[in-house]
Amino acid sequence: LGPPNAVLSAILAAAEPAVSLIDLRTHHGVHPRIGAMDVVPLVPIRNVSVPHLVEQSLRLAEELARRYDLPVYLYERSARPGRPSALPQIRARGFDALVGTQLDGTRAPDFGPAKLHPTAGATVLGVREPLVAYNVLLAEADATVARNIAASIRRERERIPQLTGVRALGVPLPSRRISQVTMNLTRPAATPLPPIFRYIVARAREAGVPVLASEVIGLLPQTCLNNERPESIAWLNFRETQVLEYWLERIP
Repeated sequence: LGPPNAVLSAILAAAEPAVSLIDLRTHHGVHPRIGAMDVVPLVPIRNVSVPHLVEQSLRLAEELARRYDLPVYLYERSARPGRPSALPQIRARGFDALVGTQLDGTRAPDFGPAKLHPTAGATVLGVREPLVAYNVLLAEADATVARNIAASIRRERERIPQLTGVRALGVPLPSRRISQVTMNLTRPAATPLPPIFRYIVARAREAGVPVLASEVIGLLPQTCLNNERPESIAWLNFRETQVLEYWLERIP
């Protein structure tokens, strides 16, 4: 969070240790990913226009590709006409299936080499609207119920306003012996967290599975709590620094 030039410089600096230290060949997990610096969203908050930020994103993508020999894909508002723009589509198949293959056609990157970096993969970069990453944890190691709930969200999001634009997957967390419904809220102004949490609690209860807690990854606008307290969604390890307005009050 900061002035565009400072943020872009920080991203370039962060890429160096990510590319040099992270070897995806030794990483295993269930969350979709295509690179060590997997996705770089640029979100206009205030005092910057979308067209200006899109222009800056193209320069950043070109420099990341040149400096680190990375394939870079543009997404959301930065995507070029006729090219895939949605993150799930660009990240489909993932690093393990794509490493070593020729990237052509719709899989060809917008910048950089036509093969994944052998250890760091590729980067997806672009300007998008605010998004909230939200997980609800279930007290069951098997992810069947989590997957069923995620599928229900995907089916119902066109019908239930509180689920509009919610992308959901059900995944196991073997190291913690639990599972989770992991979500991206692509229209957070229309989908506050409490109704989503209660929807998942109700579906989990029908399946006889307790809900342990929920967690937010990164920042979210205050309005996402819908004037309710963090306790209403069993927010695990809530910190006021996760609320966007906390930082906006402290940045000139």
